[in-house]
This record gives sequence, structure tokens and C-alpha cells, in this order.
Amino acid sequence: MTRTIPASGQPARPEILAFGEAMVEFNQSQPGSPQYLQGFGGDTSNFCIAAARQGARTGFVSAVGGDHFGRLLLDLWRREQVDTATVRVDAAAPTGVYFVSHGEHGHAFDYLRAGSAASRYAPGDLPLEALAAARVLHLSGISFAISASACDAAFAAIDQARAHGVQVSFDTNLRLKLWPLARARAVMLEALRRTDICLPSWDDVTVLTGLDERDAIVDALLDCGPRVVALKLGRDGAYVATRDARRLVPAFVVEALDATGAGDCFGGAFIARLVAGDDAFVAARYANAAAALSTRGYGAVAPIPDARAVRALLDG
Repeated sequence: MTRTIPASGQPARPEILAFGEAMVEFNQSQPGSPQYLQGFGGDTSNFCIAAARQGARTGFVSAVGGDHFGRLLLDLWRREQVDTATVRVDAAAPTGVYFVSHGEHGHAFDYLRAGSAASRYAPGDLPLEALAAARVLHLSGISFAISASACDAAFAAIDQARAHGVQVSFDTNLRLKLWPLARARAVMLEALRRTDICLPSWDDVTVLTGLDERDAIVDALLDCGPRVVALKLGRDGAYVATRDARRLVPAFVVEALDATGAGDCFGGAFIARLVAGDDAFVAARYANAAAALSTRGYGAVAPIPDARAVRALLDG
């Protein structure tokens, strides 16, 4: 894949920006094993990489520590052609890390992120020009949850984007280890009011809304403000709703090993295809294929498929 070079000789600006925290991952090689494999994660970073592997121009808005792990993340994004011009290096703070353990009931996460560089991000750190020039800004619930200053920065990023006609994409990604449910509900409601495209998971949204029926859930979300909702249902696919139509888009069946990051992969692929001109239902079918393929290996990033692999599954 090559980047477009405009007449100025500089790489084209990212069309998709994501704001949040990236982390270094240690993923258990198999259930019960003492061995953990080093990789990368962070929902919005996974989203960026997934979109980039589908051919979109992406950039990440965040901060990493001035440490070895921060350098690993910068190297990762450069390899993946995710623009790093909007990533700050905070020499006074560490890069966050997390562990993924596997068992008979699925996977579990343990985080070491308190005081991380990304959690120190503040509104004054935002790249206002880049935000104004994008086509889509993506955030998640975690973007708001990691600290008060990051929450303020997330809302400021949304306001800057909307002031310049940039669409806002939001994945609820509820993590109750990071904040109490009452605050999560209040903050996410305010975020949804400023959101164009909502990408919630079933588990998150049933807790956030107290509802357990698909149409009632998407009605509640659409009433908040988004024009598109793609409700992620795991092995059942995605329930996609606009103000004019709604449809269940079935999942693809593969031999899954690890679902870590599958929802992030769905989101990145979905937004990449919307930016490329697909409607929401066509984009969801593509994103379902990408998410399915991402479960065939361990870790959040390594198994994310590129566009050729996704097309092969779609055409097979």
C-alpha cells in the first residue's frame, strides 16, 4: 500500500483520526500457560490499524511515554502507515500495558495504566488543524474514562471536529473498572448527542440502557442523535439501523481462537468502507468479514486482516 502524495510533496492528511489510549499487550499463549506473548492493543489504536489495513488514511491522536514501550508503539504505527504526527511523547509518564488471560469462559483483562502518558492528555494538547481536516473522528468510552483531563480533551476534540463538518464515530466500549456506571451513562449520553455513527456492542448497550430488545435499543440510540447505529452482536453479526431502514447483517463463520479486538476491527473496517463510499449495510457486511478473520489468531493487532483477505472471504 502506498500513500497519496499531493502537489505539495507532503503525505495526504489522515481522513480518519482516532483519539484514545494505545497500550502494549501481553497475551496468554493458551489457557493455563505461564507464557504471555508481547503485542499491542488499545481499542482506538486497534481501530486505526484495522482501518489502515483496509486502505484508509488514518492517524492517531494520543500520547505515549518516553520509554521503550512508547517507542514500540510509534514503530508499530509507522509500519502500519498510521500517521503519528498527532502522537505526543510524554517523557514524564509511562506507556500503559495490559494482560489478556484465556479460560473456559473467554478472555479476561488486567490493566496497568494509572498515570500513563495518555491519561495525562489535556485539551491544550489537541492538534486542532488535523482535527478540522479529517473526514471522521473516532472515539470510544475508554477515551473519556481514563482520566478527567482525557475526558475534557475528548469532548474538545468532538467540538473541534463538528465545528468543521467532520463526522464523529463512537464505540461505547464500557469498562466499569475505569469508572462507575452512573458517570459512564452520563458521559456517554452527552457523547451520543454529538455523534453521527454509533458502534456499540450488545453487552455494553444492554447495561447502559437497561434494554434487552434490539429495536428498542437502536431506537433509543437513534433518538440521542446518531444517524447510523451498527449494534455489534458477536457471532450473530451486526444489527444496522438508520432513520430509514434497519437490518440484521449476518456474521461469517470461522474457526475462532481469540476474539480480542474483534469489535475494534469491525469498527475500523466499517468506518473505512463508509469513507470509501459504501452504505451502512454494505459496510457492515465487509466489517463482519474483517472481524471474523481477526479472531483466527491471538492478540488484538496481529490477526487483523488486510483488504485482500477480507475480499477473499466475501467472494468465497
